[in-house]
Amino acid sequence: MEKRVLLAIVLSFLILILYQAFFVKSPPKPEGPPESITDIQKTPEERPGEKEPISPQAMPEEREPAEEEKDLQPISAQTEEEVLVDTSLYRAVWSNRGGVLKSWKLKEHTDENKEDLDLVSLRAEELGIYPFALRTDDSSFDSTVNSALFESSNIKLELEGGRTGELRFQYADEKGTRVEKILTFQDGKYDFDMIINVWKYGQRIEFHTLWGPGIGNPTETEQRSRFGGARGMAVFPPPARPKKDRLEERKFMKAQQWEDLISRKHNDFYFVQWAAYEDNYFTALFLTSPEKASASFHREGPEENPYFFLSVSSPHRVYIGPKDFDILNEFGYGTKRLIRFGFFGVISEILLRASKSIYKRIPNWGIAIIILTFIIKIIFFPLTYSSMRSMSKMQELQPKIKALKSKYKKAKQDIAQRRKMNEEIMKLYKQHGINPAGGCLPLLIQIPVFWGFFRLLVVAIEFRHSPFIFWIKDLSVKDPFYVTPILMGITQFISQKMTPTSADPTQARMMLLMPVIMTIFFMNFQSGLVLYWLTNNVLQIGQQYIMNRLRQKKKRESHGKGRKK
Repeated sequence: MEKRVLLAIVLSFLILILYQAFFVKSPPKPEGPPESITDIQKTPEERPGEKEPISPQAMPEEREPAEEEKDLQPISAQTEEEVLVDTSLYRAVWSNRGGVLKSWKLKEHTDENKEDLDLVSLRAEELGIYPFALRTDDSSFDSTVNSALFESSNIKLELEGGRTGELRFQYADEKGTRVEKILTFQDGKYDFDMIINVWKYGQRIEFHTLWGPGIGNPTETEQRSRFGGARGMAVFPPPARPKKDRLEERKFMKAQQWEDLISRKHNDFYFVQWAAYEDNYFTALFLTSPEKASASFHREGPEENPYFFLSVSSPHRVYIGPKDFDILNEFGYGTKRLIRFGFFGVISEILLRASKSIYKRIPNWGIAIIILTFIIKIIFFPLTYSSMRSMSKMQELQPKIKALKSKYKKAKQDIAQRRKMNEEIMKLYKQHGINPAGGCLPLLIQIPVFWGFFRLLVVAIEFRHSPFIFWIKDLSVKDPFYVTPILMGITQFISQKMTPTSADPTQARMMLLMPVIMTIFFMNFQSGLVLYWLTNNVLQIGQQYIMNRLRQKKKRESHGKGRKK
């Protein structure tokens, strides 16, 4: 049984290492902008190897007839201006040139330089295409409206105390082109309402809103220090297709992979309830009207370091901020699934809710992990106690089992003898009330909890840049001085030596290698995860010490000997 436990644990850690090696890759080094952005603005026919990026939902002959007569007098600004929207959660800078977003800095989250984190990529300036630019089936029309100087209703919008404010961009020319963007912000919320209307030659037309290129400005060092590094598009179809689809940047860096994707038209999604551009901790989420909404993933620019965009139609509400479980859960439509908890997601959600409850009383995420580990240990105590009793009884039976193995010396070669020996061993277990699997069960149960903790610490925004004590400044990355992994290995060794085992001496020596193997594995794991396992080991040592004392006392009493304390 010890062999199976060893194999299960080793395989679990190998999965984590392989996940890091193959699914979390370092981001490409940023390069300078392309010589011009004309390639981005070319029509689809001028781009070799690519399909038309956006298909309008209505052909020209199907568009609505001209609405009531409108004032066709031109509306535009004289100069380019930046419009500031300042709330308690973020500081956003919009431009009246195209009515686009140039900066969205979060006040409660910082980058690697300890400055407010900006979710608008610096590559947007390089490329000259910012979030909330418009795209239709007419590239010349797109160029006109995205470079036009919109008239803005405000130059500065400062919101506090839960106040609401509206920002309106308007542009019109004498040819019947008209665009209006109406944005309604509220202090204390990352989301805002958005209404965009576009007319061409006096007729309302369909359009897509862009987000990109990418999201945020993570450094190569930051990407390497974290297990989760996925960036790209996520969409959620309506209930008829209750599966969320994702397309990640790293999978389509090579032109051939991208061409394979668009040849199958797998970069386009229809009747979506929401679409988002995301990285590990943050997202730009667009809630839509699913009866007519579509979303697409786009790749532009040089093959060596391409730009990726999300385009979505009919957005009416936008959320730009952290992947906070409670906030996303309020939106409904499965938006909480933007947080990639993985296979044991239910366990991760339970652990997150429990740790947040503890954090409200003791505002330190490291202490919350320790207390939560203690609670888990209490919950699993009956199983652990049963396991220890089973392993202790099996240890006492070892002389009889060895005698049976000596009796059936040819069991390795003779199948009949091996079967008979196993039957007698199982009979022996039954006589003494021993479950052979009883010693392994608690360890096997801990694997889903461990994986749940692992995914929680990878994706939960609460642990990002959260300090514990002294040298541990961020529980979501590895211990910079490897103190906790080494302590974890030492406590694992002590616990291993104290635990009764039914293994033969060779197997017992192999099991003693586990602390070394686990220490090596844990060197690059998140310090929060190492803290969980270290705390678990310390509690296991204390529990094992008490159990060993009780077992020794019972053994002496069974031999009629007293015991002095």
